[in-house]
Amino acid sequence: MDYEHFPGDKPLDETDVSLRAYLAKLSDEHLALYDPSWTDEHVEAWDGNFRSDGALMLVCCERDIDVADFRRALQEHLRHRPLHQQRAAGKSP
Repeated sequence: MDYEHFPGDKPLDETDVSLRAYLAKLSDEHLALYDPSWTDEHVEAWDGNFRSDGALMLVCCERDIDVADFRRALQEHLRHRPLHQQRAAGKSP
């Protein structure tokens, strides 16, 4: 899957691409645990890669990613990830 180019995408910067690559490496099992109703603190603990100042630790980034940015990117990622789409539709992989 090409995470640098979703249909109808806005122009991406280096941080967007790094965040998409980071999300692509998360396991299906880990992603299946995610619950959008969680508090920001729960999301940070679930991910385990947020700094004490609340920004996600990423390499090759031009700006900080806070939990709100992370949630937006994660929701977009889940809409495009084939296995997640199958599970959401009630189909087994």
